[in-house]
Amino acid sequence: MTSLRNATRSFLLITLAALFAVTGALPADALPTPSKTAEDQSLEARQADLATLSGFLEQREVQDALAQQGLTADEVNQRLAELSPQELSSLAGQVDQVQAAGVYIPTWAWIVIVVALAALIIAVA
Repeated sequence: MTSLRNATRSFLLITLAALFAVTGALPADALPTPSKTAEDQSLEARQADLATLSGFLEQREVQDALAQQGLTADEVNQRLAELSPQELSSLAGQVDQVQAAGVYIPTWAWIVIVVALAALIIAVA
């Protein structure tokens, strides 16, 4: 009985370690930025939004992620200049929510992790 319990425990630990390894190796996905309407934006507000985005885009991780997508700094600046006031305001307001080049773990992976942890806790108890 104890050897079966030890074998089950070992199997669950190896499975859990494999799940963490797989979910940590998943590529990051860019999520869409929803459009939000903003009132007519003044020149000062636009400059403030552009300054916020420029500070974000100067981060090394962000530059690396953009380079991996084949975008140069000039292309990014050109695309920013083409954004409407609403889009620019929305994007600048969501800079702290962006995980540039970060690890994005999809919902299904979190569910698998929780189920594996629950099984591990039940098996150990």
